[in-house]
Amino acid sequence: MRVLVTGASGFVGRAVTAALSRAGHDVVPLSRRPKQAAGPVADIRDQAAVHTEVADVDAVCHLAAVTRPRMSASNPAEYWTVNTGGTFNVVSALLATAKRTRPKRLVLASTAAMYAADAPQPLTEESPIVPANPYGASKVAADHLAAACTAGRTIGAISLRAFNIAGAANGTPDLDTTRLVPKIAAMQAGKEPRLTINGDGSVVRDFVHATDMAEAFVLALEACTPGEWRPYNVGSGCGTSLSEMVHIAERVNGRPVAVTHGPAADEPPVLLADSSRIQRELGWRPQHSDPATIVADAWQALTAQ
Repeated sequence: MRVLVTGASGFVGRAVTAALSRAGHDVVPLSRRPKQAAGPVADIRDQAAVHTEVADVDAVCHLAAVTRPRMSASNPAEYWTVNTGGTFNVVSALLATAKRTRPKRLVLASTAAMYAADAPQPLTEESPIVPANPYGASKVAADHLAAACTAGRTIGAISLRAFNIAGAANGTPDLDTTRLVPKIAAMQAGKEPRLTINGDGSVVRDFVHATDMAEAFVLALEACTPGEWRPYNVGSGCGTSLSEMVHIAERVNGRPVAVTHGPAADEPPVLLADSSRIQRELGWRPQHSDPATIVADAWQALTAQ
């Protein structure tokens, strides 16, 4: 298939682009920044440009988004404009071209941030949807758009609700040090002075390797069925506290991590994925998502630059 990947120059976008190419697909990487572009350049907020790029592809893997939950409260309009408005542009372009040519497919990068903070763990796709911030709310709306686009039976869509994506893929590190694993790696490499953890570090999160996430996109793309929308959780199912991740990185990478503790944040104490549906229906497995592999790959990719 000829597949447009939006957000292709981002950390996960690069992993997805490489995985699709390995699987034999003809990939069109769409980026917003010319200096990072390996293909066409367009902003997903530009409806005309999106329609142009979607016109001659069979499918879209839509990853372009703004993705920092804590920062979304200070600029909610950006999150709605990019995450929801951008998805609307992609969906409308797919619908317009599918009616003229052939059925098309959409795989949407979604998020576990849409689930209720007090939902029983692990989270399933049926867990209550109660986003705690504009980021989560904008992605809920994007999921609704993906579902709605299948009504005419010319589009098949799948939303992949990711948990904490980390590690590295194809030697490309995650440079966003607002996230735990790249922050640890940067600190161990001497690029950051110290790591600040909110609270005592007992918060538990579900980390999934970028390579495993990219494989989920490949499987989802090939499973899209016209007239159907399906959501899937993508996580390892393994809970690791923030303090445990620090200790694992120290052991695996052989370098200390200086930690300071700030006030506890208002956030769920545990977030874990039940990924049994994607494992059962698509055959996906988190083959690289043990914490030791995640921190080792993040470190190696960063220091190899």
